[in-house]
Amino acid sequence: MTIFRKKKHDKAPTINPVETPQSSEPDNTADNNSPMENEDRPKDHRKGVFKRLRHGLTKTRSSFTGRIDTLFAGKKEITESLMDQLEEILFTSDIGVATTQTLLDAVQEKMTRKELKDPRKLKGLLRNHILSLLDQEPVEHPPPKPGEPMVIMVAGVNGVGKTTTIGKIANRFKQEGKTVMLVAGDTFRAAAVEQLTIWGDRVGATVIGQGTGADPSAVAFDAMTAAISRNVDVVLVDTAGRLHTQINLMEELQKVHRVIGRKLSGAPHEVWLVLDATTGQNAISQAEAFQEALGLTGIVLTKLDGTAKGGIAIGISSQLQIPIRFIGIGEQMDDLRAFNANEFVRAIFD
Repeated sequence: MTIFRKKKHDKAPTINPVETPQSSEPDNTADNNSPMENEDRPKDHRKGVFKRLRHGLTKTRSSFTGRIDTLFAGKKEITESLMDQLEEILFTSDIGVATTQTLLDAVQEKMTRKELKDPRKLKGLLRNHILSLLDQEPVEHPPPKPGEPMVIMVAGVNGVGKTTTIGKIANRFKQEGKTVMLVAGDTFRAAAVEQLTIWGDRVGATVIGQGTGADPSAVAFDAMTAAISRNVDVVLVDTAGRLHTQINLMEELQKVHRVIGRKLSGAPHEVWLVLDATTGQNAISQAEAFQEALGLTGIVLTKLDGTAKGGIAIGISSQLQIPIRFIGIGEQMDDLRAFNANEFVRAIFD
């Protein structure tokens, strides 16, 4: 997964497929995932990593493809009844109405052309079409200029694991040898600054913040000034958790975005939204609102190991056409994984 395109002489950091070492202590604040794996690593290591991914998606695989296998078992033709039951499986897996219809239309088109008669081939068709829906191209965005920090603004409602996700992403950058600054812009929630500070200490990142109730735009401005003067590689900006329906708070988020851009032209270079997979279709509503307010460049989908409705990943990709950057499949540090569409589909289908 390429976070942004850059010329060879650019110093700007990227998120590389580096597997972080497993934390010695469980992270109980939230769950998240890690990026795709480095092809240079030993094959047995990559198999082990994929095994953990597959294990994290056990509930989704059982509820989704497990039910599809049961439905198709022993069937010799595709009937109207089979299609009705398939529709129910897709919809109840939180793929969503629109995406379910997209998949069913693809099946119907093949049937109309007499290219699909055998139910055993239907699963393969669904697999390939779902892969195409998940494989979204990165949002084009100018990278930082040489010597300037890459700024990633992270948003999300309370309870999705946003601050924990930031800490885990910071750890990945540190594993790449980057200098990282965390910005405590969530000044409304009690102990949010303290939580981010703990993560900064844990991963070795600088934390810039003020007290609870401070102006988040002022915090962002001070942090950008410090990051530029210290030649920091990556700046991760935490923001106040808010409901996507709270217009005044969304406007405050837009103000933080503008302040960052005024201090450093072109920043923030990435705007990521953290979503809780267990909230189902509400996650899509959240993403739509944040997309309209900020223009998202990526999604981080947490807690996939805690839901049987992991089809939400498919629905988000299809409906919003925003690439999923990371998925969360557990509580350990290295359970925040860079999203790889092919591996995700393999984990739930194969």
